[in-house]
Amino acid sequence: MVTGAQSNGWTDERVELLKKLWMEGLSASQIAGELGEGVTRNAVIGKVHRLKLSARAKPTNTAPRTRPAPRPAPRRPAGPSVSTSAPSMATAAKPRPSMPRPQVMGATALAMTPDMEPELYVAPASQELFIPEDKRLSLLQLNEHTCKWPIGDPLSKDFYFCGQHSLETGPYCEFHSRRAYHQLDKKKR
Repeated sequence: MVTGAQSNGWTDERVELLKKLWMEGLSASQIAGELGEGVTRNAVIGKVHRLKLSARAKPTNTAPRTRPAPRPAPRRPAGPSVSTSAPSMATAAKPRPSMPRPQVMGATALAMTPDMEPELYVAPASQELFIPEDKRLSLLQLNEHTCKWPIGDPLSKDFYFCGQHSLETGPYCEFHSRRAYHQLDKKKR
């Protein structure tokens, strides 16, 4: 009769070999290669967890990995920079100091590198519509005919809604509808 442990390829000898190789510090891939006969890395990991094997020796090949030389930073175009104020020539010509990267082990696919540093986009400041204090509405005063554009910080006592007459096509007045819904130029479509 075949026991449950033997029906899926894990004989007592293979389990003992797995335990021995695991305690020697071999990786799951290396153990799968040693066991052969269709045993995958995932099968080894699953069996290790089912056997509750956790503590193991340091890997035998602890030689430090050689890292490739760092790539040079990509060249930026010499055109005008996008910013709200014109930088002086002294500050524009200075290269940005690169930040040293810490030595990281493991998955680094999403690690930020200095050459990938995001540039901050600052939206141009737009003029806000002045609403007299007697026309400002609270949340409870809004209805289907009032503009529901929020103005200010919702956590402050100075927070209010526009309250002007809203368009029939949306929740905002004409001014705030233009700010909320940008029309694409017909040429760009």
